[in-house]
Amino acid sequence: MNLTNLKSLFINNGCKKIYVKTLAPNDNSKNQVYFGGSFEILNILPLSEIVTEEAGDWNKERFKAKINFSWIDDEGSVFPAPKAQLILYPKYPEVRFSGFLARCQKAPSELMTQRLAGRLLFFSVAQNGTILGYVTSPDSEITNEFNQTEFDSVHGVFSVIDLPKAKNNRAVLLSELKRIHELGWINSKRLDSNGNIMDCRAPNCGGYTLEAELGVTPNGYSEPDFMGWEVKQFGVANFNRTKSKAITLMTPEPTDGLYKTEGTEYFVRTYGYEDKRGRPDRLNFGGVHKVGEKNHLTDLTMQLIGFDVESGKIRNTNGRIALLDEKENETASWSFSSMLTHWNRKHNQACYVPSLSEIKPERKYRYGNEIILGTGTDFQLFLSQMALGNIYYDPGIKLENISTKPKIKKRSQFRIKSGFLPNLYKQNEIIDIAE
Repeated sequence: MNLTNLKSLFINNGCKKIYVKTLAPNDNSKNQVYFGGSFEILNILPLSEIVTEEAGDWNKERFKAKINFSWIDDEGSVFPAPKAQLILYPKYPEVRFSGFLARCQKAPSELMTQRLAGRLLFFSVAQNGTILGYVTSPDSEITNEFNQTEFDSVHGVFSVIDLPKAKNNRAVLLSELKRIHELGWINSKRLDSNGNIMDCRAPNCGGYTLEAELGVTPNGYSEPDFMGWEVKQFGVANFNRTKSKAITLMTPEPTDGLYKTEGTEYFVRTYGYEDKRGRPDRLNFGGVHKVGEKNHLTDLTMQLIGFDVESGKIRNTNGRIALLDEKENETASWSFSSMLTHWNRKHNQACYVPSLSEIKPERKYRYGNEIILGTGTDFQLFLSQMALGNIYYDPGIKLENISTKPKIKKRSQFRIKSGFLPNLYKQNEIIDIAE
């Protein structure tokens, strides 16, 4: 078995990149395998669930993230490791890999139970979402070949091997956006779940129209939109002034608080307000909610619970983003564990596209040539920007027909002004696709 053969095994499973770590003596089944001093690894690994665990006898609070992990052998056979998981220690921060041998039919136990320096751990994400792993001894042909190869790309503690089908994702994205830019005005549209083109007449159709041109169908998954890139458009009045427009980063529903326990209708009736345009029999819940500032419409204050602003680290695994009323009741909250799962996976590679719109004689959109690309993020960067007030909660929730048959429209959204986007990513670019 050589490195080319191993790449072929991963390619046959629809993998796009291979991540490689040179294992230290402590990287074994007893001590767990060190995956880095940040949560950056979560950007590339699909997680099925994150749960919190109190400090207990360990005296260490931590998150446990379930993953669908399997070992692959030299013949390409796959052997699930059902107990595999990531352990996230937020106070350091640090991520470790554990449970990868338990109940696995053919695990590389001989290599992964030893305190042996120089082993190599290869892993990649298959097309079906399974994380595949392979480990080599220090004196194997693959290890010798790998150690003599220079790799341009790294991700935290991992070297990155780009597989042939994955190399041009960025170029394909920019080429598609250039094509869309050159189309000029595009009639408003959207795709249904089967890929059929539909009319789109709502004010928020700029994103749907761009997705339709890219061939992106609506989905309920926390996955990037186009070839590993999360693509977002934001409306502007002028393509020369794009730094002060609000961009919706994500729209997660609260995971706790009165909103969850008593229901959205109770929440809006208690903390909402009469429609400002005078539309009868309707209550709204909206307005910008920033950390530490009381909103004048709702009388609620946003707080970050369990996040240390000074160090920029999560200090409590039960931490959350919370809306508090004047009596300190938690009216709605979002657990860090739920937000972390969504943010890191979906936003590791993000692309932001400015757009102009017209509504007469019919709704249409035009997309700009200066594209913002951000790569490499961490949920703690998101929380730091929230603490500064640069990211804020700006919902659009309404309760109609309140006296007859109440009808709820839910929309919780966290937004940021485009000028602050560079603070969320470790690498930032503004690219003129027209050049």
